[in-house]
Amino acid sequence: MLPVATAQHGTTAPGAVREVDALPRRDDLDPVRLNRAKKAYTTRHLAARIDDDPSGYALLSGPGVVPQPGDVVLARVDEIGLHAKLESPVSRRQTLFPGDEVLIAYGHRYAPDQFEAEVPGDLRPLHLVAAGGLAGFVTAKHDDVDDPTVVRPVGLLADAEGIVTLQRSAPRRTGGRGPATGGRPRVIGVLGTSMNAGKSTTVNFLIRGLAQSGLRVSAGKATGTGAGSDPHGFLDAGAAEVLDFTDFGYATTFRLDHDQVRSIFVSLLEELSVPGTDVIVVEIADGLYQGETKRLLADPVFARHVDQVVFASSGALGAVAGVEVLRSHELHVSAVSGVVTSAPLAVRETREVLDVPVVNTYELADPDVARALL
Repeated sequence: MLPVATAQHGTTAPGAVREVDALPRRDDLDPVRLNRAKKAYTTRHLAARIDDDPSGYALLSGPGVVPQPGDVVLARVDEIGLHAKLESPVSRRQTLFPGDEVLIAYGHRYAPDQFEAEVPGDLRPLHLVAAGGLAGFVTAKHDDVDDPTVVRPVGLLADAEGIVTLQRSAPRRTGGRGPATGGRPRVIGVLGTSMNAGKSTTVNFLIRGLAQSGLRVSAGKATGTGAGSDPHGFLDAGAAEVLDFTDFGYATTFRLDHDQVRSIFVSLLEELSVPGTDVIVVEIADGLYQGETKRLLADPVFARHVDQVVFASSGALGAVAGVEVLRSHELHVSAVSGVVTSAPLAVRETREVLDVPVVNTYELADPDVARALL
């Protein structure tokens, strides 16, 4: 595993075309080579453009190149670790081999069950820290996971306008004010105690139940790390419209300024409020104490837009604490679900101490159960 170092970060306006701090080396990129590189899910909107026309791209390298979150990099796989497969733009798992060139995006990573990682201040060798295609330098990892896959940047992708970023390629833009107050769809937020508390599964089965009951459901994920499994799962469950933060040009929301996170959240809700939508189900990643989630909950904008919350917990104590936190922010908790409901004893404990319904995750797919939450 590569040694840990402290990253240096700059600031760039979202979506801006950015040049580098000093004169870099600029090498034209052979279109055949660019086509051959394995593209990541996080770069899918850019990948579609490359498929249409792979010409006109170059690689920027050298000591003056300081990567930023969202920059797209062509990197070579040096050593296979935890992530031995890269999720493609269509969510196919591409097997990685040493020597492969991959098109991925820089970003910070927050995953208590895997890695904490940050964007370094230069083009040093670093890690593939998420299968969806996130490049970062690991500063800490869970004891039970393998070392990360090591990649070596060849250069930042550039075109005639400058460094290529995810936001420049994104089909959606932030800046919305959220759904109109009059007659807007009902919004259900799904939050949880932590990573792997069952949030995405809860969302999927809740969507299924609501859609089976005859409602038109839109779904989105406002924060987290880019991966295709969540939006594809929402679609499979029956959501008519699906978006997540990657559609706005963010590979991850970890360490974004609060204004950016809030803008993603309200813009996502606005975009999902298409005519005819009855309910929007929106997932907020990680746990209530994660920095971006904590600040979003404390913002009155969240309670103004979210009508009720289904809370996913891994245990009874977490459920009680989570409901207390959510209520302190004036949020209505309509049910507790998630991993806790896989254990009958844990369900019994939770029901004994909470005045909130505890609903088995899979039962949410029942139209009557899901509709009753409204």
